[in-house]
Amino acid sequence: PRVAEDAVAVLDAAGAGRAHVYGTSMGGRVAQWLAADHPERVDRLVLGCTSPGGSHAVDRDPDVTRRLAQHDAAAVRQALLDLMYTPAWLAAHPGPYRTIGERDTPPHVLRRHRIASHRHDAWDVLPDITAPTLVVHGTDDVFNPAANAPLLAERIPGATLRLIPGARHAYFEERRDIAGPLVLDFLTADV
Repeated sequence: PRVAEDAVAVLDAAGAGRAHVYGTSMGGRVAQWLAADHPERVDRLVLGCTSPGGSHAVDRDPDVTRRLAQHDAAAVRQALLDLMYTPAWLAAHPGPYRTIGERDTPPHVLRRHRIASHRHDAWDVLPDITAPTLVVHGTDDVFNPAANAPLLAERIPGATLRLIPGARHAYFEERRDIAGPLVLDFLTADV
């Protein structure tokens, strides 16, 4: 919830009363709190490749967590690439891959990110979200399992669920041909 307060401060500094909010992964977790705690600030909400957190969330396979906890930076980087993109997309796109984070991110920042992600549990406040909501997820996402998408869509009143077949965690980049128009149509549609 504290990061959601930071998002409100950014909206205030920009002079924005209300905004469309599109959060993916950890950003989607922040967006849940922003929409629940500050409904007057969120016009429309898009939650991508994220989860409700807590005991109701579908956790990733322990093998995924083990691959990400290796001490070999190159192995972790490769694990992240495999989780984000399909092999065909990686073969056709040599990078750079900004979705996997910056190489020089300080360890304390990564640690705090993991702690915040682990502690996230918005289950009880999801029914409080009043903004029209679109939940988007790649069907082949195992970094944040796709089974979390219907949990969010069912818990948020009136939410719409769209799954992108074959897409992994970085669906918004690899399948931007589908995700981009899907999100833009949602944000510009008459409600």
